[in-house]
Amino acid sequence: MDIRNITIIAHVDHGKSTLVDALLKQSDTTLGKLTEGELIMDSNELERERGITIFSKNAAVLYKGTKINIIDTPGHADFGGEVERVLNMADGSLLLVDAQDGPMPQTRFVLKKAFEAKHKIIVVINKVDKKNARVEHVHEKILELFMDLGATDEQLNFPVLYAAGKLGLASTSPDLAGMKNIIPVFDAIISHIPGPQAEEMAPLQMMVISISSDDYQGRIAIGRVHRGALKKDMRVMHMKSLPAGQAGSGEMKEYKLTALTTYLGLARVATDSVPAGDIAAVAGIPDVNIGDTIASVESPEALPVVSIEKPTVKMMFSVNDSPFAGQEGEYCTSRNLRERLFKELDNDVALQMEETSSADSFAVSGRGELHLSILIEKMRREGYEFQVSKPEVIFKQEGDKILEPMEDVWIEVPKEYSGMIIQNMSMRKAEMKNMHAERNIIYFHFFISTRGFIGFRNELMLGTKGTGVVNSLSAGYFPKMQSVETNSHGSLIAHESGATTAYALVHSQERGALFVGPGEQVYEGQVVGQNAKDSDLAVNVCKEKHLTNFRAKGEAVTDDLVPKRILSLEQALEYIGDNELVEVTPKSIRIRKRILRNALRKKSE
Repeated sequence: MDIRNITIIAHVDHGKSTLVDALLKQSDTTLGKLTEGELIMDSNELERERGITIFSKNAAVLYKGTKINIIDTPGHADFGGEVERVLNMADGSLLLVDAQDGPMPQTRFVLKKAFEAKHKIIVVINKVDKKNARVEHVHEKILELFMDLGATDEQLNFPVLYAAGKLGLASTSPDLAGMKNIIPVFDAIISHIPGPQAEEMAPLQMMVISISSDDYQGRIAIGRVHRGALKKDMRVMHMKSLPAGQAGSGEMKEYKLTALTTYLGLARVATDSVPAGDIAAVAGIPDVNIGDTIASVESPEALPVVSIEKPTVKMMFSVNDSPFAGQEGEYCTSRNLRERLFKELDNDVALQMEETSSADSFAVSGRGELHLSILIEKMRREGYEFQVSKPEVIFKQEGDKILEPMEDVWIEVPKEYSGMIIQNMSMRKAEMKNMHAERNIIYFHFFISTRGFIGFRNELMLGTKGTGVVNSLSAGYFPKMQSVETNSHGSLIAHESGATTAYALVHSQERGALFVGPGEQVYEGQVVGQNAKDSDLAVNVCKEKHLTNFRAKGEAVTDDLVPKRILSLEQALEYIGDNELVEVTPKSIRIRKRILRNALRKKSE
């Protein structure tokens, strides 16, 4: 069978998942009940809630006797580790660009990686059915992007398709009326993307790109067969990968495959053999990890390790030691926390974990705040209870210089908020690269340290009343800046433990914005609001109104109570300062001080 391996790459919300839906539904593949739903590939609960792809996934469709392996990749820069490793499984990429927005920051990052992997690119300008679609303008911007990234003449001669992914339509012309189906995308893939260059008769070589687990089969290794062929029940050599930069191969062990599957539609189906160039999933190797090589027993040869960019942000995960510890979570001990974090390392190559001098704390490093917050969200939904510290950047030492991670940040805000953005970014020592206006919207491009950028998204949302849009992309490591002012704030702290009352909250809300409402249990040292000033203040939110034998007028106290500000997990992580922690449980997200007792905290300060 003829085979094509492609990745679909795009910025967040440019219609990648809906285009994959159309390709799956209009192929010759039987999908059963799945054809009735939307966003078939974004099957994870978190992905559906947030409307973004987080985890890379595989599917395979049949079209005119050709098997097309489709690899859906995340669109957010924080999940770049997923993109970097799966690009090795494909020979070409569909670059999806919104017909109104044009190429965005993540498009640049992924396209650069695709060029490094020597992929053939097909450009799909999606959402041409939008009212404000600017097809010609977007086409010019894509050309500029290709030239900026140093594309060769051959790469600049890319085919362009126009699509309305949600409607399941595509064509070589931007005219929506002339579009009939998604078939032109299939035709372009077969004619422009080369088949895998693989030696079928050579000794077996397969790189493990991702891992999944099964209750019956154990660990399942997924990857592309580089050469040779995998056969059912065959004996293979498992070659452990060495860290990048080290020559040779690691430990080798011989195993017999207990299961061999390949992709058809969204399912893995059992097969007797998988030829070179196809994507396979094998079981029977208990300690297999991402980056390992599965080779022939007779002449084992290791494949080069995939280089993954290093993490830039670090957080401390520790056992919850608040007065409410153990009340809402199922897994609360340091052993539970350690096992879960080690399990995550198996599937996420961009994540790193180090054990600290304390048995109850672990340093976890990732690509950004969102990368780590998704891990925290997954863990709390699984029943884990723990606490995390403020995100901190990871510095690097080169010679006598200290380097820190920097980011390119693109911001879009209505004209009336432009002054606030310039003031806020200049306080954070950001350098303005560009600024222009289009239809009452101001577009900014800043160069800022990751240290200074932490906490900005929350301020932008509050300052622009939810109308601001921000995108960021890692620019690498640069010499450390001297002093960077971040989100300095003061907190309102619970003076004592107990249940909050509306009477006390009405008096406390004059001091700032509250995070709690009436009737909630709080403890001493819990952050119950943000102070209007930059200093911390202990407030009594549990005070009750003294009863007397006089009858009062029957007005309700709660009429004057301002609704509480509900913080999401990301907002809580951006809010906290150096002396604060976020307590995460399956039911609650609370902010607390490291030292809970008010008297002890003042003494330590």
